[in-house]
Amino acid sequence: MGKTIHIGPAATFFYRDIGSGPAVILLHGFAEDGATWDNLAGPLSARCRLIIPDLPGISSIEDLADAVKTLLDLLYIDKCIMIGHSMGGYISLAFAEKYPDRLTALGLFHSTAYPDSEEKKAIRRKSIEFIRKNGADLFIRQSTPALFGQYTHQHRPQLIDAMIDRYIGFSPDTLIAWYQAMITRPDRTAALRGFHGPVLFVIGEEDTIIPLQSSLEQSHLPAVSHIHLVKNAGHEGMHEAPGPCNDILHDFINFVQQYEQDHLHHRRNLRLR
Repeated sequence: MGKTIHIGPAATFFYRDIGSGPAVILLHGFAEDGATWDNLAGPLSARCRLIIPDLPGISSIEDLADAVKTLLDLLYIDKCIMIGHSMGGYISLAFAEKYPDRLTALGLFHSTAYPDSEEKKAIRRKSIEFIRKNGADLFIRQSTPALFGQYTHQHRPQLIDAMIDRYIGFSPDTLIAWYQAMITRPDRTAALRGFHGPVLFVIGEEDTIIPLQSSLEQSHLPAVSHIHLVKNAGHEGMHEAPGPCNDILHDFINFVQQYEQDHLHHRRNLRLR
């Protein structure tokens, strides 16, 4: 079921609320919306309550995290598993930093806790100017192919065409706001290191946006890490390898539920001693 909520005098956003069971929040990446999770939402909703928002065009990662908290508050969700793709992972980390007690687990799906390098910031600023000069449609056409791995380019180029068709017409103001948010986000490796629940790392074998080495470097930081390398996938594993990615999320959610039960049992035993 899809609904729209108001988070301020001039800010609204759409979200999907499907399935029942433990609450799992899926946050999409840059230049996408919640539909990017469609390949995984059906199977997962058979066992989870999925909340999948279309993130608003806000130019601060911290404010985007606050918007997600507002959504959870309105839905009376006290704790959840939060999984973010790319930019959605940046938001998940900001949420974990600000509201750690609201999370049972965290997932970085082709994402990173590291801030932008100066080179990356310069590239994003050039992209902002390109969007202002040429519009969002040409930007989407030119930037989308880089999100996919070499295997997809060679064997399933229709996936790239489908994503371009899906996001032609994207709001240029929203793209610019999100670029500005990503440029100014800080290093959040401390949020990873300090998070007490399980953390999932989904890494594309052919991802050039968040390279393999970068992902592996940060995966040792949490106390409990689940690390999965997705073969034949770049930065869009949910499109390039939906079957393996669904299995990864399914297994992680099962692990988190058992982890929570074990810790609850342990805390009860400590109180009884």
